[in-house]
Amino acid sequence: MTLMTLDHAFDAYEAARPRLPRAIAPRGTPEALESLAPLAERFDAFLLDAFGVLNIGETAIPGAVGRVADLQAAGKRVLIVSNAASVPHAALMEKYAKLGFRFAPEDVITSRRTLAHHMAGGAAACWGVMTPEGIALDDLGPGEVTVLGDDPAPYAAVDGFLLVGSAGWSAARQALLEGALRARPRPVLVANPDIVAPRETGLTAEPGHFAHQLADRTGVSPQFFGKPFANIYDLAFARLGDVDRNRVVMVGDSLHTDILGAQTARVRSALITGYGFLAGRDAGAMIARSGIIPDFVVASP
Repeated sequence: MTLMTLDHAFDAYEAARPRLPRAIAPRGTPEALESLAPLAERFDAFLLDAFGVLNIGETAIPGAVGRVADLQAAGKRVLIVSNAASVPHAALMEKYAKLGFRFAPEDVITSRRTLAHHMAGGAAACWGVMTPEGIALDDLGPGEVTVLGDDPAPYAAVDGFLLVGSAGWSAARQALLEGALRARPRPVLVANPDIVAPRETGLTAEPGHFAHQLADRTGVSPQFFGKPFANIYDLAFARLGDVDRNRVVMVGDSLHTDILGAQTARVRSALITGYGFLAGRDAGAMIARSGIIPDFVVASP
């Protein structure tokens, strides 16, 4: 498992800005809050990131289960909007249930589902997949899939590549992928645009990290599915139906995915600073450096 420092990750996100949506000029200075509780009266729908907002790895963030339950009891629409791609939807629902969250399956919108939605309308093809061994892939759409490993043959043979989960991915496999793309450019679809994810052991390198790396080294432009891109929000709003976007808030721990994604979707944004990506760091300095300005800065869920 590849670990990254926050500074390295932040630099990587900044370097990738030409491939990300543009930031929107701020409405004003972010409003500082201790928790999400005061926002319950101001918004009808809450779009919640998972890692860094609801959980860190396999552990629920203190107070998150109760906050979600309170919002749901108050009649608020509460959806998870997450760049979770490494496991099928059913496994993800089991995880949230074990952590104590109660979500309907259709209220969990992931980058994996976003990729699957896109692929459902396409022609069958043979895909090489970055994913851990043993993970089911039959939910990703028509076509044949081959898990990429240390054998160079599939890299040369497949019609395109899906970057789904990076656990177990290595520098040697990355070199095989980059070499294959230089030899014969093909589509690269990225089911998780995150460069890092916060886990118990630190920040792990995610598919987005490897996607931007191969783009820099091969000139192939990956197609991203998930935050901060509009496609995942299209699915979220298809679920929400006809809502006033001024009454919707996206809550997340990352400026470059959650807050920038909220701006892309034209909804308000709340940055969690006590957990996840910015925990223990000067969030104000990171906001100023990136120019990605949230509407609210919130200590904890």
